[in-house]
Amino acid sequence: MRTSIASVLILCAMMAFAPAAGRAQTQTAEAGKSIRIDHAWSRPAEASANGVVYFTIINDGAADDRLLSASSAIAKKAELHVTINDNGVMKMRPVPSVEVKARGRTSLAPGGTHVMLIGLTQALKAGATFPLSLTFEKAGTVEATVAVEQPGSSGSGKMDMPGTDHGGDMKGMKM
Repeated sequence: MRTSIASVLILCAMMAFAPAAGRAQTQTAEAGKSIRIDHAWSRPAEASANGVVYFTIINDGAADDRLLSASSAIAKKAELHVTINDNGVMKMRPVPSVEVKARGRTSLAPGGTHVMLIGLTQALKAGATFPLSLTFEKAGTVEATVAVEQPGSSGSGKMDMPGTDHGGDMKGMKM
């Protein structure tokens, strides 16, 4: 009987710490930090093209914070960008930071604010994951795992806008 109970307990512990298949997990900063990253995802893209990352920032703290920068080993450069409509032409512009209100949420989503991965060093294939480092003014660096998802998959593509596919082919976009 003891062997069976021990086996069940070990199996339960393994399941509790195993990531959910096919879905990005919420990332939490080190103890004492108040920033969490929820559902970080990207679209498939070819190597040497540009990529894009979307996610939700959750600030559980009592003070406002700001996302200052991003970086990833899979891109030569990462920038914070916003998509704007300039007299009917969709354009992307770098932004210096992204504000996250205390006890609030800020979404980086298609057609709005996002992380632009410039000069991918490897292809982003559906089902793969890659690391992303996000630097905040107060919380410091928060590491996230980004899941590469097909547009329209669970939670990722309902808000896609024509001409804003950042995955290498940027038709209709002016920078």
